[in-house]
Amino acid sequence: MFLDRLDKAILRQLQSDASVSNVKLAEIVNLSAPACLKRVKRLEDQGVINKRVALLDQTKFGSCLHMIVEIVMHQDRLDLNETFSKAIKNCEQVHECYKVTGEVDFVLVVVVPDMPSYEVFCEEILYRHPNMRNFRTLISMNRIKYDTKVYIPID
Repeated sequence: MFLDRLDKAILRQLQSDASVSNVKLAEIVNLSAPACLKRVKRLEDQGVINKRVALLDQTKFGSCLHMIVEIVMHQDRLDLNETFSKAIKNCEQVHECYKVTGEVDFVLVVVVPDMPSYEVFCEEILYRHPNMRNFRTLISMNRIKYDTKVYIPID
């Protein structure tokens, strides 16, 4: 898929503020409002813009812990990995899940309010999966950077 300079400018702006009006967006990227709206619609239709969401401030909901969980499986089989992936996709505590190469098979980013909640997560999700050999938990002391933006190279 080819994205020109204007498409990329639109995407960069929408990643910073998706609530911007089409008129303001067109002004920012130096395009007419109808042409801008047409481009945004095309980017949505092509799936480049997947969805628009509100990013919430986690601190407004009380304390939370961010855990990085490295998971090692007994066997590297497609059917077993798909079963695990399906369980993880349905788990609201898991914010990110990566199938990775190297010594571990999966890396999860888990967000919970406290350690007892993490223990429940481990008991209900991790320990119940028959192919899980072991896991290691890294507890985040401080989130240095968090960004939802996709890197879009400048032409």
